[in-house]
Amino acid sequence: MEIIPLHTKVDKFIQLPTGVVVLEDPKGFPRGESNLYYLQFDGKILWKAEKPEPQTLYTRVRLNEDGQTLGTYTQSGHACDLDLQTGKILEQTHIQ
Repeated sequence: MEIIPLHTKVDKFIQLPTGVVVLEDPKGFPRGESNLYYLQFDGKILWKAEKPEPQTLYTRVRLNEDGQTLGTYTQSGHACDLDLQTGKILEQTHIQ
């Protein structure tokens, strides 16, 4: 599957049975949008990740060992666990 980024370039992707989690480079990405999203194999976006602050962007993502959540970090120092099915924040911590 070819991944065409929305705004910048693909920093990381995680291939799953039903689609791909895509993390785009935060540099130059519009701050009002989420640079982490789930792309179905037909090219449709299933969800864009909820953000802990409106103007922050994601910098890292990984699939957690449970296979049901994503571990993420943001530019503003948040560590979040996201629901893989919805992109909603399940837990968050602010790191300084």
